Amino acid sequence: MDFVSIRIITDDVARLVDFYERATGVEASRFSEDFAELRTASATLAIGSTRTVTLFAPGAARPAGNRSVIIEFLVDDVDGVHQNLSGFVEDFVKEPTTMPWGNRSLLLRDPDGNLVNFFTPVSPAAIEKFAR
Repeated sequence: MDFVSIRIITDDVARLVDFYERATGVEASRFSEDFAELRTASATLAIGSTRTVTLFAPGAARPAGNRSVIIEFLVDDVDGVHQNLSGFVEDFVKEPTTMPWGNRSLLLRDPDGNLVNFFTPVSPAAIEKFAR
């Protein structure tokens, strides 16, 4: 089994796709006004409109209601990401901070309020864990 993607349900696909393209530097594949994907080497971030939920199970997902999941991106320079996003991101939850487990992390909220963590391994153990 492979974990391949996570999907965010939103009322405004274009706004969220624009945000993630700018935040990650990854260009999205926009399949329709209701669905897009940002693909990286290891996983895909899918963004779907509330209209797509009815195809699965009506009412099964609500936009802007997440309070338990953090979307994470491994980056080469978290401080550089923070600098690039300053003035663009409206809600920085935590400025770049080195965590006890060895990652330097930047926590923010996307336009729908989802938590997003950009991190760079900085301790020897964390660097080894995420060696590419």
